[in-house]
Amino acid sequence: MNFLEVVQLAYRSVRTNIVRTIITCCIIGFGIMALVGILTSVDGLKGYLSESFSSMGAGTFKIRNRGLGFNLDADTDEAQKVFKSISYFEAAQFKNKFNDKYPTSVQYIGAQGAVVKSGDKKTNPNILVIGSDENYVGNESYTILHGRNFTETDIKYGTKVVMLGYTVAKKLFGANYTMENKVVRIDDVKFNVIAVLDEKGSSFITTDNMVLVPLSTARRLYTYPNPSFVISVKGKDPENMQPAEDDAIQVMRNVRKLHPGEEINFDILKSDSISGMFVEKMEYATMAGFVIGIITLVGAAIGLMNIMLVSVTERTKEIGTLKAIGATNNTIRLQFLLEAIVICQLGGLLGIVLGIAAGNAVSLSVGGTFVIPWMWILVGVVFCLIVGLVSGIYPAFKASKLDPIEALRYE
Repeated sequence: MNFLEVVQLAYRSVRTNIVRTIITCCIIGFGIMALVGILTSVDGLKGYLSESFSSMGAGTFKIRNRGLGFNLDADTDEAQKVFKSISYFEAAQFKNKFNDKYPTSVQYIGAQGAVVKSGDKKTNPNILVIGSDENYVGNESYTILHGRNFTETDIKYGTKVVMLGYTVAKKLFGANYTMENKVVRIDDVKFNVIAVLDEKGSSFITTDNMVLVPLSTARRLYTYPNPSFVISVKGKDPENMQPAEDDAIQVMRNVRKLHPGEEINFDILKSDSISGMFVEKMEYATMAGFVIGIITLVGAAIGLMNIMLVSVTERTKEIGTLKAIGATNNTIRLQFLLEAIVICQLGGLLGIVLGIAAGNAVSLSVGGTFVIPWMWILVGVVFCLIVGLVSGIYPAFKASKLDPIEALRYE
């Protein structure tokens, strides 16, 4: 028998024992679904994290007094390190020295649970009030949907004007509105609406549930003991931020009067560094998913081997007939190996489809992105081949060792 005849024989055997084939395919399919599904959802979440943190402001970094606060590799004290507050004088001095070279914005959190009202409509008490300047919109990657940006007069004299986040404007004015004579009250203080920011999308770190007021206005209305200001800087080249960071560190050292060799007493916060840290932690989830998938496939391989051994027993007389008409031991071995491989690949195809669907369903349900995990698809195909070989070798050798006379007499 040539190779093509052996393949045809294996294919007919798979079709003839359709119930066993379906059961075996399902065993393999669920193993591959676990592997591909978990890893697909992890990849989707990685994309979501990267997109969320990049939305903080492409090519922008912040100077602030707090460390990240969630560095899992650091000691508790180090992870929650808080430096001396950055005063308004220091932030303003930095901007005066740096703004000509790089767009610089000074920011101040006025309130984190404000209520914004317009007529008989009001928001929940969860609105973020940010005091800032004319550079905030560009540095934080917002765009103005309606209206205008802050002017020098607004910043200098602390006028009561406000730019509304998209969610706030939609809540107060509905989907269709004009900018004419719009007035809101923020914690019962009257503000004229000068702009609505375009929708940025809710994500892990950014939100449209906020309002912007001039920095001087926020400082006057929201007073706190020892407040700390945040400075954001937008670099010229998002792909190479190091020159801007080095310049900013040097200027801030001068502003805070640090001596040469003295450690910096402020924090540089970059969106790519935060996303990189989270994505790095996601590697553990990838590893865990891979291990879970492998364990599931080992169980599937054992099940397939058991079914193939039962198949050898059921087809003893068939094997004896094949040997009687000239089939060699190699032919019998090849037939059973091909059957195992075909069944595994069919099960693998089922598992890959179900895994992509399940993985993306999990990813999209938590706000992740849709991904086609080509690498994990290839890994699934390779593992199906390995499982087929491993599961089929022993049954194939057992079938090829049967004595043809005893096999023909088997009932």
